[in-house]
Amino acid sequence: MYVILVYDCGEKRVGKMLKLCRKYLNWIQNSVFEGEISEVKLKELVFKAEDIMELEEDSLIIFSGRTQKWMEKQIVGKERSSIENFL
Repeated sequence: MYVILVYDCGEKRVGKMLKLCRKYLNWIQNSVFEGEISEVKLKELVFKAEDIMELEEDSLIIFSGRTQKWMEKQIVGKERSSIENFL
């Protein structure tokens, strides 16, 4: 499946969340990730994220679809990190 993941965490947890998400998805902008991921890997990511998060203060939002081709992406301004360069 193709996902876009966005998180908002307290300052003390941002680094840990960034490091975790980069293991599973492509970092495209501050606190925003995208990429193909299996359901099992996504569940693993969410489980590990819950250990980092303060559930009363932080949030993790995941948009998912079958494939990237079903999503339209428009970039205005500088693209922080392009994933088209991968082989």
